[in-house]
Amino acid sequence: MKKLLAVILCLVLIGSLAACGGGDKDKDAGDQGTTKGDTIYVLGPTPDHGWTAQAGTYAEAKVKDINAEGKYKAEYIPASSGEEQVDQVNKIIADGNAAGVVFFALEDSAKAGQEALITENIPFISFDRIIEGPDKSAILNFSGDNWECGAAIAYWLQQKGLKPGDTLVTLIGDNGTVCSRRQEGFQEFLTGTREYHDKATGQTYKTTQVWEQKDIDALQAKYKTVCNWSADGAYQYLEQTIKDITADAKAAGGNLYVYSMDDEMTFGFMNLLEGNAIDSATKTDLEGLKLYISAIGGMQELYDVMSGASSQAKVADQYFDDMMSVYFSPKMMDSAINYMIQYLDNTDWTYAVGDGVYEPVWIVDRNNVKDYEGFTGH
Repeated sequence: MKKLLAVILCLVLIGSLAACGGGDKDKDAGDQGTTKGDTIYVLGPTPDHGWTAQAGTYAEAKVKDINAEGKYKAEYIPASSGEEQVDQVNKIIADGNAAGVVFFALEDSAKAGQEALITENIPFISFDRIIEGPDKSAILNFSGDNWECGAAIAYWLQQKGLKPGDTLVTLIGDNGTVCSRRQEGFQEFLTGTREYHDKATGQTYKTTQVWEQKDIDALQAKYKTVCNWSADGAYQYLEQTIKDITADAKAAGGNLYVYSMDDEMTFGFMNLLEGNAIDSATKTDLEGLKLYISAIGGMQELYDVMSGASSQAKVADQYFDDMMSVYFSPKMMDSAINYMIQYLDNTDWTYAVGDGVYEPVWIVDRNNVKDYEGFTGH
């Protein structure tokens, strides 16, 4: 009897231990499945110069503020290429502590990184460069309104006399969505399918002449190049083509228009005009043209040119009959991070996955430039 009781007690004890062991395993698995990371990762550019550098500077400051507040941890991870950003995402996934990622993709090659976040169900905001495909799974796609940038420049150039058959130079940043959307906005304004709303004036403007697509294609067929957001890229292209550009503009009625999609590339043209790479006869012809040049960004250095405070204002006054820059602030990086905090706090979050939010833009020119403070670019 005693032996029987001992056996029974032993079996009960083994069963109890097994039950306890199984319970702990289930609990651990449940915790792992529901645990939420506490770190906001911000991926962006290595601060060096220009718009992207200033965006990175704003991001670093915002991350510092988040860490000081203590509710979330935050880390800014700079990169110099899209491939490097993919490696960064793989490390974030391996660390397993991501609450969300604010992703400023430097190149379309960063697409694999966004796809990896989607696979791991890590929420991300796509900022500035919106990569098609992953954008459908982003909790938000956020940037300045690039379509409106293009429409603003089309409106402004048209006000300066742009018409079919004129000579236009198109300086493109790269082949991503930022510039493709700027190009779409430019064309849509001229064809009359898009209006331009200027936040600064509160006015909405329509094209004064509805263009046919063939006329727009002809306008941009000859002098168009990708400058990789670089003043040097614009300089090198214009150095090679400026003699032909000037001759064509002179033959077509004496007007030359420059559709520059970034402040840096506009500086490239000014740097060329300041130097000795252009022969004197071409410079004389250029000076005799009606020359109008655009930009997008908001570098204080360019504002200083327009206001007359910069040493380069002299060359701008000598060659440009007018100039402008569409206000497109890198401080939007701050807003992108705030959107992630809003999402994580579930504070009035009304956006569906894949939605886009685009900040208004407007024209800054010599008439209103003193009303705005730009960012440090160079």
